[in-house]
Amino acid sequence: MKTAAAAIVLGLLVCGSVSARQATILQIKVTVVDADQHERAIPRHALLISDNPATAAPRRVLTGLDGTAQVPLRPGNYTVESDEPLIFQGKSYVWTQTLDVPAGRVTTLNLTAANAEVTAATGADTQSAAAVEASASTVIVAWQNSVVSIWTPTRQGAGFLVDARGLIATSQRVVGVANTVEVQVSRNEKYLARVVAGDAQKNIAILWLDPKPLGAAPPVKLASPDAARTPIAEHDKVFAMEPSVHGTKRLTSGTVKSVTAESILTDIGLDRDSSGAPLFNGAGDVVGVMSIDDARPGSDELSLRAVPIAGAATVIASAEKWLQRHTEAPSTRLPVEPERPFPEEALRDAVGSRGGSLSAYLVPAADFDVSVITPVLLYGAEHGPSRAIERERAGAPRNPAQMQPGLAALEDFGNWSDYVSDYPPVVLIRATPKLAEGFWTTVARGAAQTQGMAIPPIKRPKGNFASLGLDCDGKEVTPIHPFRIERHLGETAVLYEGLYVFAYDALEKCTAVKLTLVSEKDPDKADIRVVDPRIVEQIQKDFAGYR
Repeated sequence: MKTAAAAIVLGLLVCGSVSARQATILQIKVTVVDADQHERAIPRHALLISDNPATAAPRRVLTGLDGTAQVPLRPGNYTVESDEPLIFQGKSYVWTQTLDVPAGRVTTLNLTAANAEVTAATGADTQSAAAVEASASTVIVAWQNSVVSIWTPTRQGAGFLVDARGLIATSQRVVGVANTVEVQVSRNEKYLARVVAGDAQKNIAILWLDPKPLGAAPPVKLASPDAARTPIAEHDKVFAMEPSVHGTKRLTSGTVKSVTAESILTDIGLDRDSSGAPLFNGAGDVVGVMSIDDARPGSDELSLRAVPIAGAATVIASAEKWLQRHTEAPSTRLPVEPERPFPEEALRDAVGSRGGSLSAYLVPAADFDVSVITPVLLYGAEHGPSRAIERERAGAPRNPAQMQPGLAALEDFGNWSDYVSDYPPVVLIRATPKLAEGFWTTVARGAAQTQGMAIPPIKRPKGNFASLGLDCDGKEVTPIHPFRIERHLGETAVLYEGLYVFAYDALEKCTAVKLTLVSEKDPDKADIRVVDPRIVEQIQKDFAGYR
């Protein structure tokens, strides 16, 4: 009886799950043509699907980032209609289409301007709540290829194209003191860019790279206030677009809480790595550059504000003047992370087969504790047998300063902890400055001991990390990222560790591997170290489950 009742219920649900015998797919694609005659897929467009005659409430679906939606249906006659108008480049688009969905095949419905009711968008249209929600689609359609990921040695951020010649705006705090940064324009493409202008007070920096990798991506439209209407005001709906390392773009909406000449405060929720992302108003114009910082040191609370785009005008103008004197843009293509993650089952099996405690592979060096780290070691440090035993204890969290170098290297990656926590399928080489006591400090401590005062050793870093080079059979290997772990020692002092990221197969066919380490203390003197062939062999074994 229960089975029969369930069958009756499923039969009455028009857009619910159906049996394999009756199941069919309605594939919908929504596109429009922009002012430049380019076809644009429309993401996040809301559609209502109802059967004829109606037996249930319409089903609401949203198109994905590619403008498509795949809907399982029972065979029958259906009406597909817009839940709200699409407002795009001054026009309002509304679709209403009725069609048959036969059994046993995929039925395709293309929604274009040809089968839409197209009218001029009125002022009431653009100010309505539905139109504001629909403008999220407009923002993604128009600008998703214009927003990029930014990588610097100490931070990840975002940026957006402001000039077709390859000028990209971002946050000055993301760039820091770097002269060059990495710009990831898609999942598989990353290029070197030059920092050509910046203003620390306004928190705006402008980058320059060869525009060819950006393809047909248009420069965003920057809002400019006029006497008739300010570009943004309190309570206005706003959108922030943030990229990910996987090449996708996420649009987050929110409301303006306050506006001043220096800051736009919103309730938009973004990640720490979204500083530099553009903030759009309902018309799709950029009104600010997101500046996402810790509200206070050591806090998980974020300050979610934007720098008004008006403050970027002089910085952009400075970059444009710079372009008049330079014509050859950087075009170096850089390696990227593999698309495929390391299967957790393979990591678990690798850790289980090794048994015991897994520590990083150590390479002796003069001024640094150098560790080579693979995903297997990271996973083992978090999930291995020794970690399981530790969890059972009620003691304090692990303190890397009290651990052996090979184990300490797998703990606390500072500003890159989030990156490492995903167990990326890469080889990490970490260079941590060694601690040593200065000569005169040792003498003073010895003198104090003669007076009966026992003073523990006072150790300081031998020197900050500057750079690392990896050589495979005489050829330099380009890192995916030349990261630096940033440690703040007091209010002004900063200690830097190196954390270089290399492709998982960077050492696959190497017979001789060398590391070149450079310290800020003595930048003209490189420490060259040969990596034990047994370490190279073990690294290759650690990635067997990934291959």
